[in-house]
Amino acid sequence: MAATAYHGIGEARLAGGSFYGVVAHRQKAGGAIFSELRHSQARKLPAHSHEMPFFCLFLGGDYGEKYGRQYMQFRPFTLSFRPADVPHLDEVGPRGAHMFGIEASRVWQEMIESASGNLSVGYDTRGGDQLWLALKLFRETRVPLNPDDLQVESLMAELLAVTAFKPDRTHDAPPWLRRVKDRLQSECAEPVTLAALAAEAGVHPVHLSRSFRKFTGYGLGEYQRRLRLRQACELMLDARLSLADVSFATGFADQSHFTRACKAITGASPGVLREFVRGGGATSVATLCPRLS
Repeated sequence: MAATAYHGIGEARLAGGSFYGVVAHRQKAGGAIFSELRHSQARKLPAHSHEMPFFCLFLGGDYGEKYGRQYMQFRPFTLSFRPADVPHLDEVGPRGAHMFGIEASRVWQEMIESASGNLSVGYDTRGGDQLWLALKLFRETRVPLNPDDLQVESLMAELLAVTAFKPDRTHDAPPWLRRVKDRLQSECAEPVTLAALAAEAGVHPVHLSRSFRKFTGYGLGEYQRRLRLRQACELMLDARLSLADVSFATGFADQSHFTRACKAITGASPGVLREFVRGGGATSVATLCPRLS
């Protein structure tokens, strides 16, 4: 672990690139530090903060965090963002933990601040553009890169922009929006019609479609597809399930449909993505292709 300072009684402030646990892989590129982390056994981590704002993509195991007044229990493919210098308490469960950390350098922070962006608010998400951008960065940084790699730098710009300039779409959101989102979440693998969702909301189907995109940024079909893909990623951690099993269990028409959706959203085929999330990593640059342009 790199340099650690102490602020207050017993609270560690971790320098860039420093995390508790075993660092399986780390490199600097695109103005950021990328660290793949593993914990092999249950443990409680000391209270600490980080000197750099960072994203944590949780890929597997058991992990909980007390952050402010909230306690978050992470499921695989949860992405969190934490501002710099905000203390938190973490606990690793009995299955250990596998994570990917993305830390933004001071250059990025100053660039965001100069454009009136906000990196001072933490959040957790189980979907949305941030999750898939973080997965693309995980995939891109598995092989040695030049410090100024344009692909990584542009993905970092997208990730920080979505985070720092995120519009408040919850303002004046209709009360039925949560019901529709909850239904899509709980039944994402099941077929559902626009008429059924409109009946759930109690509004006209056209109004539902238009308003749903306005307040979420996605059409209903795209939102459902992303929910299915996130669930598929979690199921792919189970070595007993074939990719055909996963595609069937998550509501895709067939494995080909699953593959097209996975490539479009993550930039990787299900097979390649499965190797990464299960810890196989990349053995050559060729395994990373095709990249999205």
